[in-house]
Amino acid sequence: MKITNDIVYVGVNDKTIDLFEGHYSVPRGVAYNSYVIIDEKIAVMDTVDARFGSEWLENIAAALGGRKPDYLIVQHVEPDHSSNIALFLKTYPDAKVVCNAKAAEMIKNFFGVDVSGGVTVQNGGILPLGRHTLNFIFAPMVHWPEVMMTYDATDKVLFSADAFGKFGALDENEPWDDEARRYYIGIVGKYGAQVQAVLKKAAALEIETICPLHGPVLTGDLSHYLDLYNTWSSYSVESDGVVIAYTSVYGNTKKAALVAAEKLRETGAEVKTYDLARSDMAAVVAEAFRYGKLVLATTTYNADIFPYMREFIACIVERGFRNRTVALIENGSWAPMAAKVMKEKLAACKDLAIVEPTVSIKSGVKPENEAQIDALVAELTK
Repeated sequence: MKITNDIVYVGVNDKTIDLFEGHYSVPRGVAYNSYVIIDEKIAVMDTVDARFGSEWLENIAAALGGRKPDYLIVQHVEPDHSSNIALFLKTYPDAKVVCNAKAAEMIKNFFGVDVSGGVTVQNGGILPLGRHTLNFIFAPMVHWPEVMMTYDATDKVLFSADAFGKFGALDENEPWDDEARRYYIGIVGKYGAQVQAVLKKAAALEIETICPLHGPVLTGDLSHYLDLYNTWSSYSVESDGVVIAYTSVYGNTKKAALVAAEKLRETGAEVKTYDLARSDMAAVVAEAFRYGKLVLATTTYNADIFPYMREFIACIVERGFRNRTVALIENGSWAPMAAKVMKEKLAACKDLAIVEPTVSIKSGVKPENEAQIDALVAELTK
């Protein structure tokens, strides 16, 4: 697949994977992207997962038509992008690995490959290929410390490493936003300040195409993608609406959550409800960051809260959850304390508004709880 006259896609689709990074469900697979820039000198941008080394080399050979690459540029050492460095060097022994010093150290630690004889680049460094000159932009902690991006001013292409990536194989043709959001919040979300710093650097570049390491090549009006990344990385609200995340043992807490959802919908609010025991946790976490209001409903469990709710709160706190309004529904048969525990766990978040009153249920939902839910809805929809 040609990206421009001189840039060719040589990546692969993985339809065999079930969990990305051993954690995120990927029912539509994932793409490992790699690109070749064909000029007087030829540069290959990153490798692919170890299981697809042969297919990747075949793609490179087909793109080059008998020519051999001069450089392998390693932007990110995560193994799904760098596992085939040794195979590449065995196939093309005269090629040089181009990376930064931190990446070289990590390549040796991961694979035992010494690339010190290659080209070590600095932040802002350049690599001339002929008509194309590559500019290297360091992007530490987006989302690993060695990450860098590469800008080709000739074709106005930004090779963005893991930034602007998404789940899903390339032949799935699904909408970008949802799976890009789940990917970003889950994997990069903790590092919003670092993403903001990179976006400021990118604002100084004239970019017509973004080539990420996962997901489709982005072209056309890029403002949609850049604006979403700015929203996500600044922890701003993307959409008006309410997410209700609940856990329920015998159905009573679920009933309260669904009653709240119905009453909120009657006010015209967009409402998403999720049973945390039966939902993709990463998807619900992403939805919590998408919307401005969050209702948490759970039971007291072993003097704590139900495990799925505990995991959910840990996930949003770890990723810097902030600038949101949160309401609480608790249940406990003899000593309700879930609200107290949830507030303690959320205390690490910045700029949260905790709505009062808390809905406090003892076992079953009673008329007084319905009145509490009415009051909660009124506060959420002020």
